[in-house]
Amino acid sequence: MTKQSKNVKPLDAAAIRAKEQEFLFPSVGHYYKEPIVLDSGSGTRVKDIDGREYLDFFGGILTLSLGHCNPRVNEPLKAQIDRLGHVSTLYPTLPMVELAERLARITPGRLQKSFFTASGTEADETAVALAQVYTGALEIIALRHGYSGRSMLAQSLTAHSSWRSVPTQIAGIKHAVSPYCYRCPLGLKYPSCGVKCATDLEELIQTTTTGKIAGFLAEPIQGVGGFITPPPEYFQIAVEIVRKYGGVFICDEVQTGFGRTGTHMFGIEHYGVEPDIMTMAKGIANGMPIAATVATPEIADSFKKLTISTFGGNPMSCAAANATLEVIEEDNLCQNAEVRGAQLRAGLDALKVRHPEIVGDVRGKGLMLAIELVVNERAGDRTPNPAATLRLFEETKQRGLLIGKGGLYGNVVRISPPLNVTASEVDEALKKLGEAFMSLTRS
Repeated sequence: MTKQSKNVKPLDAAAIRAKEQEFLFPSVGHYYKEPIVLDSGSGTRVKDIDGREYLDFFGGILTLSLGHCNPRVNEPLKAQIDRLGHVSTLYPTLPMVELAERLARITPGRLQKSFFTASGTEADETAVALAQVYTGALEIIALRHGYSGRSMLAQSLTAHSSWRSVPTQIAGIKHAVSPYCYRCPLGLKYPSCGVKCATDLEELIQTTTTGKIAGFLAEPIQGVGGFITPPPEYFQIAVEIVRKYGGVFICDEVQTGFGRTGTHMFGIEHYGVEPDIMTMAKGIANGMPIAATVATPEIADSFKKLTISTFGGNPMSCAAANATLEVIEEDNLCQNAEVRGAQLRAGLDALKVRHPEIVGDVRGKGLMLAIELVVNERAGDRTPNPAATLRLFEETKQRGLLIGKGGLYGNVVRISPPLNVTASEVDEALKKLGEAFMSLTRS
């Protein structure tokens, strides 16, 4: 006897929201006073269960590189489902080795060997273990405002109190100041600052570690932190210091990877530094769960103990990833992200000019752009304004536009449409966003 009759009426949005409150963890957060129950999607468009359409400019948190239900990803995925679904990393498969070979080709520098997992959290865990094994040291430097996932180690790496649920953290992790120019933690101003946020790494290592570190883990642009974008010189200075003290550079490309920042396949390529280890997830497979840790041969080969990932390298996820990366390359979407990103950035900069009180900063690269909302930038009051962010979300929801938010204070609007977004879709989003800001500032 089943718990529920087979003849059940379809649930409406209110019933789904009620069941979620009853059966899911309450800590799972949502956007909007009344969360949207999404039902279907195609390209940049999604529909809720009541049939209302939205233009999606956040893409499952920078995950849908090619938009919803892209047929050029779905077709090979469907074929793989019918051929072979799951085997774990105990067995090599064609989709997995094809993906590993592809990553060796497209990643910068000498990165060559991959280990596949199911999430960015696991990828970062793997990278830290690799760094510790390879160097023989234990201490890891991470950045304030950074986000690395939800495991105990990942929460310890994360320097963002909203995402740290337990007070006991893993030892040996030190947090350097973030290259957050708009809110410089050192009270300086770029470029006269001499990029002190980077040079300060040396004193941090000298005073808070044993003097020999395992590595430095950083995002080229801090995602959850609010798309914090470092100065051009930052990584060259920081990585040189890290290597001076025996550490390796772990580049977290979970949000910045695969053309998201424009022109290049990976965000770190804007900064002229080659990582020793790179982690990636999200946009790699257009929504299918897969992550990778890619390392240089000598670092990968240093890991002698047995390891396994039950869902890592899943043939279905690998098939989706291969198809996604093939489309990105064939359609030159890194360049499209640069061009459409410049169009979007110009529109956001114009919003800053039109609303000089509430818009404090516009930043990012390519199709990874942010607006930081403050109390009154014109009057020099940069107090974070999360209340305005929440009101803006309600205004954009009414106009059928989905955006994201982030930042330590919840006052940063994050905008990241698919890499294949069109000029007309960018114009449409800017129009809706402009109307939302007008309504916000009039109220």
